[in-house]
Amino acid sequence: MVAIAGTLAAAELPKSAEVKDTGKLIIANTLEYAPFEFIDENGKQVGINIELAQETAKLLGAELEVTRIPFPSMVPGLAAGRFKVAWETFAATDDRLKQVDFVMFIKSGIVASTTADKASQFQGENNLCGKRVGVIGGAVSDFIADRLSGECKEKGLPEIAKSIFPEGKDIIQAALSDRIDARLDDATASGYFEVTSKGQMVVVPGLYDVAPLGIAIPKGDKETADMLAAGVNELIKNGTYKTIMAKYGMTSAMIDEAYVVDSADKIRK
Repeated sequence: MVAIAGTLAAAELPKSAEVKDTGKLIIANTLEYAPFEFIDENGKQVGINIELAQETAKLLGAELEVTRIPFPSMVPGLAAGRFKVAWETFAATDDRLKQVDFVMFIKSGIVASTTADKASQFQGENNLCGKRVGVIGGAVSDFIADRLSGECKEKGLPEIAKSIFPEGKDIIQAALSDRIDARLDDATASGYFEVTSKGQMVVVPGLYDVAPLGIAIPKGDKETADMLAAGVNELIKNGTYKTIMAKYGMTSAMIDEAYVVDSADKIRK
């Protein structure tokens, strides 16, 4: 666990019982998924999710405590009551909505990226058919890979050879070492890596399932939902949200208002 100090803020936000009792905003988060969370050259936790959580904790007058958990374990952990906030970029799928609710705070889509020397092999339609593609287990890209592979099969084309990894960094290493042909992942993270890696991997044509993304919380936990939505909306109002998003070149992924989703009909496209 890593503790990060928060300070009292002028904004009076609703607080969950856990925050009132412990004085802490406790979140589950993965270790390495730039630009959302990663360790910088000084060994400091940074990234969009971490920094937004830090600023929300400050508004609550609370201490931020981060527990590192693999992405596929987050929804089961919430459903089992092991923690109350998984501050990640989840899509609100039907299966997930049976177990958890969400506070939407960003939007994105899914893209494929590959090494620069292979980019010419990914032009035109159906460019993933027959390719070795890496995804994070349980993430939206996992389900999209299955759907696209089915479409390949329907068209009489080779199916996608899907490989599942626990973290985004593992997919990147597999691609760079030629164990897979492409990474299928969030457009924001993929574009960020293309820039910071100076083109080691490049995004190829195709954008899938543009959708809002959110923080996951236990099913029916209204007080946590209201607290996080109010916190993020205060950051939107005071300009902190835009500052953090702009810092990572992510202003195109901003939304105008954070909101709670507890059923599919509440998702705003």
